[in-house]
Amino acid sequence: MKIRLFTIPNLLTLANLLCGAVATVSALAWGSLTLAFALIVLAAVFDFFDGFVARLLHQDSPIGLQLDSLADDISFGLAPAAVMYALYGAMPGYWLPDGAVALVVFLYAAFGALRLARFNIDDTQRSEFLGLPIPAAAMLCASLGLLVERYGMVFSRESLVLVALGAAWLMVSNLRMFALKFHGFGWAGNELRYTFLAVSAVLLVALGGRAIPLIVVIYILISAVKHFASPATDCRKEK
Repeated sequence: MKIRLFTIPNLLTLANLLCGAVATVSALAWGSLTLAFALIVLAAVFDFFDGFVARLLHQDSPIGLQLDSLADDISFGLAPAAVMYALYGAMPGYWLPDGAVALVVFLYAAFGALRLARFNIDDTQRSEFLGLPIPAAAMLCASLGLLVERYGMVFSRESLVLVALGAAWLMVSNLRMFALKFHGFGWAGNELRYTFLAVSAVLLVALGGRAIPLIVVIYILISAVKHFASPATDCRKEK
């Protein structure tokens, strides 16, 4: 079997991975958490377009699927964990000390790998996700660095650890979360998606970067209400 490595979708996926790698360096070596967050957002853009372009050019491939998961765990697993690690060392703690204890935030990256591995073999995630999607978890964790550097917010070490472990648990949980995959462009069937996007846009205009973790929390809460209020449905795989 001939394996094509350098297709356009694969190059987009590699761009995703490179953004995540540089974001990790930015957080741990350069001390710029705002740049790290911006690179993680850019990685998410590449992550969206690699799948879109693969379908458009009919270049879906098994190697593309595996490469995509590897890139995602760097950009949305390791890089946000690096941001949290850098924040841990700079923030005050009530009972958590400095030093090696900070490494606990890297459990987030490990659980992110589990979430991606489950996604690859689970064919029941099309209209809904099972667990918090790793890009959303990354936005939640990495945006805390943006809030500290740009807006001067302060988080305790304890709160950082709780966010990292909470996001890790949500990624591997059985909580069904709605996917932003539209069924056509009409209102019918897309009510929740349009409403969520409209609320998110208003929050971004009103609060700027401070809205990002709030938007992710709203997404989690809406999904949780929908999950417990609705009967179990068959999720079909969606990226």
